[in-house]
Amino acid sequence: MNERVGIAGTATNCAGGVTPWGTWLTCEEADIRAGSDGFERDHGYVFEVDPFDRTALRDPRPIMALGRFEHEAAVVDPRTGDVYLTEDASGPNGLFYRWRAPEGFRGGRGALRELDDTAGVLAAMRCTDESGDHVDDLSRARETGTRYDVEWVEVPGRDGRDDSVRRQLGDGDVTRGRKLEGAWWADNGAYVVSSYARDESPQQHDGQVWFYDPRRRTLTLELLFGVDGVEGSDGPDNITVSPHGGVILAEDGDGSKHLVGAAADGTTFRIARNERGGEFAGPVFSRDGSTLFTCTQEPGTLYAITGPWAR
Repeated sequence: MNERVGIAGTATNCAGGVTPWGTWLTCEEADIRAGSDGFERDHGYVFEVDPFDRTALRDPRPIMALGRFEHEAAVVDPRTGDVYLTEDASGPNGLFYRWRAPEGFRGGRGALRELDDTAGVLAAMRCTDESGDHVDDLSRARETGTRYDVEWVEVPGRDGRDDSVRRQLGDGDVTRGRKLEGAWWADNGAYVVSSYARDESPQQHDGQVWFYDPRRRTLTLELLFGVDGVEGSDGPDNITVSPHGGVILAEDGDGSKHLVGAAADGTTFRIARNERGGEFAGPVFSRDGSTLFTCTQEPGTLYAITGPWAR
């Protein structure tokens, strides 16, 4: 087996996401300014990891156009080049963002790294319900199938120089969500996870999986864990969509940590358990769909799980 360092010099990297051109966006789940805690550079950016170009990794350049905040995951719309980003934060709860690519942008290896710092438009999601009323927090949804209309509110200062990005927009301007974690592009849209909600949210739950349809501009609740939803599992974090149907979720909740599968009809089942208590992370299928790769954080281990997945 051959292995090498993919990137260095970053801080608190989290879920990230694959691009349509075969690179990886690694996301810093941090809001750090140079000069604090011994750091010499600002952190809280997205970087592109190119496994085919080692020179691009010698002095990694942050994609400042995608903002500086507590990033979690990123997905790219292959049709438009827009990037959707989740934020794992509280006080106030985090936001779901869209970076609208500038006119003429053509995605490809290195294209994001070459952007000007203020290229495109970074905006946060604002939802309204079927009555047209503003939804202040995603925890308000109590039934699967709940659907919201979505509009996008431009972020005033995407680099968060004077105040963090999520604090620049008031609760009446945007729709927040606690622990907006994993995201994955499939079915012509973005699957987005809200890992759980507790006292910092209007209502509590043990996890939500949403689907954003960019053509219809709608957000639909596909799975709900705990409270009035799926029982027995909690804290879904990273997500991948199975080429055989349904999704695979990595638990980061209370008690034992599992890989959890969810079929298209909402039926859930446990695939694996980490007896040592550390969360699963980074589930992803091989291109031919035969192998599911995943990691555990404690102990730090990479696993390859073979099927038969078609069952």
